[in-house]
Amino acid sequence: MPETQTNPPKRVSLVTLGCEKNTVDSETLMGGLRHNGVRLVKDPSQSDIIILNTCGFIESAKRESINSILEAVEMKRVGNVKEVYVAGCLSERYRSELEAEIPGVDRFFGTEDFERIIKTVVPEANIVSGPDLKYELLGERVLTTPKFYSYIKISEGCDNPCSFCAIPIMRGGHRSKSPEEITFEAMMLASRGVKEIILIAQDLTYYGLDLFGERTLAELLKRLVKVNGIEWIRLMYAYPAKFPEDILDVMAGEEKILAYLDIPIQHASTKVLKSMRRGITRRATEELLARIRNKIPNIALRTTLITGFPAEGEKEFEELEEFVSQMEFDRLGVFTYSVEDGTTAVPLGDPVSEEEKRRRQARLLDVQREISHEKNLAKISKILPVLIERTEDGLLYGRTEADAPEVDNEIAVRSDSPIEPGTFVNVKVTGCDEFDLIGDAY
Repeated sequence: MPETQTNPPKRVSLVTLGCEKNTVDSETLMGGLRHNGVRLVKDPSQSDIIILNTCGFIESAKRESINSILEAVEMKRVGNVKEVYVAGCLSERYRSELEAEIPGVDRFFGTEDFERIIKTVVPEANIVSGPDLKYELLGERVLTTPKFYSYIKISEGCDNPCSFCAIPIMRGGHRSKSPEEITFEAMMLASRGVKEIILIAQDLTYYGLDLFGERTLAELLKRLVKVNGIEWIRLMYAYPAKFPEDILDVMAGEEKILAYLDIPIQHASTKVLKSMRRGITRRATEELLARIRNKIPNIALRTTLITGFPAEGEKEFEELEEFVSQMEFDRLGVFTYSVEDGTTAVPLGDPVSEEEKRRRQARLLDVQREISHEKNLAKISKILPVLIERTEDGLLYGRTEADAPEVDNEIAVRSDSPIEPGTFVNVKVTGCDEFDLIGDAY
């Protein structure tokens, strides 16, 4: 009898652009593709299909996404790739424009079109439809982070009315995942060796309001600390207005929940905050930060700021600069303002020049550099728990609980014996520079 002919599995490369929320989406999608017989490859030029999960948050991110699309289309043109699909925020927001400008793309998808993408790649795919699809894909999720940490997205979209932000346009209104789904995901990750979970959302603090009529992040945290195998729980992207302060008691009382909070302030001038539609004043911001530090004295606070917003004159910028000096954040990032189509800030124009925006950004980062150095100097001789991540040039590198992956600082560790990545070790700090630490395994 003749041998049965079978088609080789399709090779798919998924390129992720933008934030950790896109990373989670890509990992979930890759799991569904692999579950349906697709071969995942890292090198786009070696794939049959390239899927780009794009970002459309700010101008620089949009440019990066467009350049990546053009590169993929060129690979298709020269014959290395058969098809190019574009998904994610940029596609959700600018689909018609992209279709007109880049006809080499075969299909465009939105931010949550997991089922449609899988069935387009594998028409014969046998996947569950409806609510159970999320559970199926969660169980198959492919981790692209190191195996010892991972992100959990606890909600989608955003209901906050920030005048500069296009996230609600691209992601829609806020939708909380059920606590059961999030707990299941944490258990699945723990079973695969993940030790640190990082909770992310457009706004963590809004969690539960749509499901239960009240903010229930504190109750979710109480569930997650019970998951065996998870040792660190980190909170990122907590909106300051209407901050649910009951989470502070949970954070203070649970060792697994790190003394770390990412709380994007964006500005300090009440005038600018009002124009940004942030729902909070400078005084209320300062009082909130004081209460957080009072409840959790050793907390590491990370924030992000925007310079060059239309309502920010030199006076308002100097107020922001003074605020940064006064608040002494542990970690700080600064973006320059860019006009985003469809946002309520568009009528304000863009009166601050790019050169001036960058000048203000540099001034804030200079202030933060000095603050960071002083805080690092105060850590010398202290013994800190460190999660080792890699070995490089004879040194181990890891993170303290004050440092989130990718965006924060590192500590270089000397050790007389090898230590596997993913291991927690106590380290005595012996030196520092403006941002990073060095120490000895203790």
